[in-house]
Parts: sequence; C-alpha cells; structure tokens
Amino acid sequence: MKEHQGPASPSDQASAKPDKTVSTFWDHLDELRGCIIRMAIATVVLGMAAFCFKEELFAIVLAPRSSQFVSYRLLGVEPFSISLMNTGLTEQFMIHMKTALYAGLLLASPYVLYELFRFVSPALYANERRYATRIVGASYVMFVLGTLLNYFLIFPLTVRFLGTYQVSPDVQNMLTLQSYMDTLIGMSFVMGVVFELPVVCWLMAMMHILKASFMRKTRRHAVVVIIIVAAIITPTTDALTLCIVALPIWLLYEASIGIVAITNREQKLAGGSGR
Repeated sequence: MKEHQGPASPSDQASAKPDKTVSTFWDHLDELRGCIIRMAIATVVLGMAAFCFKEELFAIVLAPRSSQFVSYRLLGVEPFSISLMNTGLTEQFMIHMKTALYAGLLLASPYVLYELFRFVSPALYANERRYATRIVGASYVMFVLGTLLNYFLIFPLTVRFLGTYQVSPDVQNMLTLQSYMDTLIGMSFVMGVVFELPVVCWLMAMMHILKASFMRKTRRHAVVVIIIVAAIITPTTDALTLCIVALPIWLLYEASIGIVAITNREQKLAGGSGR
C-alpha cells in the first residue's frame, strides 16, 4: 500500500478513475457482442487448425494409454498397452471434432482472457486494474499447471490402474474411445479448478475473510478433505495413486497458508501506518 504523499495531481486523479465516457446500454451490448464474436472466431480458427493436424493431436491425447509415455518411463512402469474401441458409426468423427474444439479453446484462452479483460477494464480504477491483472494472470497459470499435472501424472496413473484392472482373467477390458476422452477432459478440468486454491485463498484474505491462523488450526480437517477430493478426482483403490494426487493438493494448501499469512501481515502493517 502506498504511503500518503499529499494531494494527488490532476493527472494522477485522472489515471485513478475509471473511464467515464458516456455510453448507452446498447453501446455496451454492441461492444460485448463484438468481443464474443472475436473470441469465437479465434477459438474456431485454432480448432480448425487442430482438426487438420489429426495425427499430431491424437498422438498427444492417446499417449497415456501406452507404457511408452514419458511419465511411465520415468516411473519405471512395467510394459502395458490399452486398446480402445469405437462403438458408434459417427463417434470417431464427433470425438475428433470435439477434441479439436477443446484444443482450439485451450490455444485461444490467452486471447479470450485478453478480450474479456479489455471489455471490463474501462469500468475499473487503476488500482483495481492492477489487482484484476494479477488475479487473471495467476488464475490462468494455475489452471494450466493443474491441467498439465493431470495429463502427465494423474490421468496416466488412473488409466493404467483402471485400464488394466481385472476381477478375473476371463473378463477382458474393452474400453471405448468416448470413455477415455470423457475421463481425460473431465479430470483435466477438475484439476485445473483445484489448482485455483491459492488464488481463491488470496482473494479471501484480501477481503479480510480468511486468516492464516485459522488455516493452520484447521490443517488436520483440511487433510481429510484433501484425501476425499483426491479420491473423487481419481476413482481408484490404489493407495499410491491416491497419495500422488493428494500430495500436490496438500502442497497447494500449505502454499496458500503462506500467501494468506503474507497478505494478513501486509494488511496489519497498512492498518497500523494508517492510524
């Protein structure tokens, strides 16, 4: 927080205020429509590009089904391979389109966030713009990290356990491509949301809702919740996989305690200097 340095100059006052340009409701609506159209065009164009690179796209998407995947080799997993099957006439084509669209959205997400921020920022004060930039940037980075962790570690371990699990040698697994893709996309989204924990805790601390002392006192309860969340994310009975999923979430919780503690300390110092 800045120290008081006397009356602000007219230029400082102007920069601290949101854009006061008079606009009607229909003007805002037209601007929002243009923003949505530009975001949709960027997503569709990049999705079409991903659709054209079918071999490369599905080489990435289907890589965790084989023991040749980089994560399995680093962990020393025994050789295995999971075969996928198709049960619908149009299923492969529709999955190709849906996967390409998701890839396009992922590639276009930085531009989508930029367009949304550009639409909202004129209504914010200068200090609010700075906080909004930090929040959007941190949220995006954490979501991407959660998605990457799921792709390289959590989803492969889940696929290996569930794809090779058998109640009897007489019962063979016949996994569908649709099931594989739904699990991958669903787990990626969930892990991306879970990785927003430090950002959410920081926002709550900024609003004077959350204290680091409270998070330390409830650490044992948080561990139980983390284990439950890990069990929901990866529906396996493998204790090792459960621990691997729970560990990064617990580390996020501990990091959140540190972030909240720093924020509380800054607020306390700012409150003391303002007396």
